[in-house]
Amino acid sequence: MATSLIGVNSPSIGQDLEFRVGPGGVGIHDRNQDPGRNWSDRAGGRRCDPDDALDNARDAGFRRAHVVRISPRSVVVEGMTRRGPDRIIFANVRGCPEV
Repeated sequence: MATSLIGVNSPSIGQDLEFRVGPGGVGIHDRNQDPGRNWSDRAGGRRCDPDDALDNARDAGFRRAHVVRISPRSVVVEGMTRRGPDRIIFANVRGCPEV
């Protein structure tokens, strides 16, 4: 009697599993169950830091820049440019991209 096994290999299988060898022995560790993991640092989970938004505004030519509003979607910075008072809006995601 012949038996054949067909397996489908998906790239997403096992991405959150680690094979660890240490003083406690050998084992498989599920990163999703790690209580020490910083969940706010997941992709798309980290927000725009106000200091990063101010740095980006200063790089764009703003002087006396200050954050006036932070919402779940955007960070608004106001300051002075060569043309006078102005504002710049950044998306409230990793890296603070300009909207």
